[in-house]
Amino acid sequence: MGHCPSSGVDHLKTLAIETATPASSVALGEGAELVAMSASVAGKGHVGFLVPAIDFCFDRAGWARDDLELVAVDIGPGPFTGLRAGISVAQALAAAVGVPIVTVSSLDVLALRAATGRRIIWPVVDVRRGQVATANYRPVPGGVVQDGPAELVTPEELAALINANGEDALVVGDHMALPDGVFQGLHRVKVGRPRFPAADVILEIAQMR
Repeated sequence: MGHCPSSGVDHLKTLAIETATPASSVALGEGAELVAMSASVAGKGHVGFLVPAIDFCFDRAGWARDDLELVAVDIGPGPFTGLRAGISVAQALAAAVGVPIVTVSSLDVLALRAATGRRIIWPVVDVRRGQVATANYRPVPGGVVQDGPAELVTPEELAALINANGEDALVVGDHMALPDGVFQGLHRVKVGRPRFPAADVILEIAQMR
């Protein structure tokens, strides 16, 4: 699955919603241009954040709800409570205004923001119960391409996957959920940013689609 910009995308007025991790964010964009954004890393209360954040972004942009042409939302992987909040709000808004919904993966969002250099990108999302969701992505001009399927693995299984891949690796996402020393001895592995997916990257992916 490639995420590469095309030159002929419409400049759709889009609302993006991100609640797949402890960091919530909302963004408005026109085409690839970010118009307004609000973010919170409180780690709880996605519902309490979303509606005021959306109102703030519309006020900041000077848009009315009826100006919207597309809603984009992260559908995970991630903890169910946060995902449910974002998806419910996205569905309600899209239905009220009569616009389509584009769904994106939290792993895609993390990988696209990290797409620098030549390292294979391994985004991780903490799904609790001792497991993380991951997939591997290869940087390409203008974006990333997913090289393998998304999987739920233990931190030790993640280390084994990266080791078996054999290429220089960049682990991004919620690496704080991984135990200390899990990559000990794996000299090809670096840990970097972003830590959480964000709504402005969802806008980019929505326009590419």
